[in-house]
Amino acid sequence: MKIIIQQLREEKNLTQTELAEKSGLSLRTIQRIEAGNIPKGFTLKTLAKTFEIEPEKLTYATKISKIDRAKLINLSSLIGLVLTFGGVIFPLILTNKTSDKKNKELGKNIVSVQILLAFLLSFSLIVSPFIQKGLSLNYPLFLIPLLSIIAIKLLIVIINGISLNKNNDLHKKLKINYL
Repeated sequence: MKIIIQQLREEKNLTQTELAEKSGLSLRTIQRIEAGNIPKGFTLKTLAKTFEIEPEKLTYATKISKIDRAKLINLSSLIGLVLTFGGVIFPLILTNKTSDKKNKELGKNIVSVQILLAFLLSFSLIVSPFIQKGLSLNYPLFLIPLLSIIAIKLLIVIINGISLNKNNDLHKKLKINYL
């Protein structure tokens, strides 16, 4: 709700104080709504009348942008930093228990990326000792792919988290969905 009220207010070039005066609501009420409180009853009708919009459209926008579950799924994939397949298993469980269609689709995209990264990590850890022996290296070669994939996982989770907060969508997702 915060985003739509603030956006409508800014489109009309109003300050919070001006909106409070124009609507007849208190400045504190406007501040609370823009901080995330959902208006009901009289307040909702008053804001809808002030912005010349249907009250349902103000509440509908709140339901669309509710992607907290996708943020949790994205965050749960950090378990993959400790457990190789934890970044797949825990987000997959959360995705399957999600009933919201948008969150479920975002969750599937998050899990697909984590599946690919877990596969790459597993494959590189299996192959690296053979490459190390073939090249007669004394350095533990498995550390390079291990640290690289961990850094990539962390970076993807951070970038997707920022994108979910700003755009309500993922920044990094695959064109092929494995689920």
